[in-house]
Amino acid sequence: MTEATDPAPAATVRTVPVVNAANALTALRLLLVPVFMALVVVSGMADSSGRIAACLTFAFASMTDLADGWIARRFGLVTSFGKVADPIADKALTGAALVLLSWYDQLPWWVTLVILAREFGVTLIRFWVIRHGVIAASHGGKIKTAVQILAIVWYLWPVPAAVAWIGPWIMGAAVVVTLLTGLDYVVRALRLRRRAG
Repeated sequence: MTEATDPAPAATVRTVPVVNAANALTALRLLLVPVFMALVVVSGMADSSGRIAACLTFAFASMTDLADGWIARRFGLVTSFGKVADPIADKALTGAALVLLSWYDQLPWWVTLVILAREFGVTLIRFWVIRHGVIAASHGGKIKTAVQILAIVWYLWPVPAAVAWIGPWIMGAAVVVTLLTGLDYVVRALRLRRRAG
């Protein structure tokens, strides 16, 4: 058969394996949540070495969030598992940290409830508009995550009493950014629904 009569090669669709570096980091973050919680409980937020261990575990787990997203986009490793597991891991880690900080009287309960209400509210909105499209993560959302992580790390670390006053200011900034980005998400969701008609 001549080259002219050869059938055109079929287009190949690249299948992304579920077991990949990005998803492994997401799974690791999920596994670190109970480890982090155990370290906080054992320390009782009174033992400095225990608090430091919990803080470092939280910080490391938070860094995997930045790493898995970059790896997934850079190397084309985005999977359905990652899309679902990544936000679950983020909320589990942040939620556990906030609840434990409030439980041990390090953080007012209203702060924890406001932030968690925003996070779960955005998740519900995401499902509400998913038929019409996906709202991309905004720059403000990334800032929100970074400020939340910084605030939680500050509260977990046994900082000297002389500089403890800085913590409420960082957490206050985290609450403000959290609420503003939540409002922005609501506005963008409504616009998406309106365009979809």
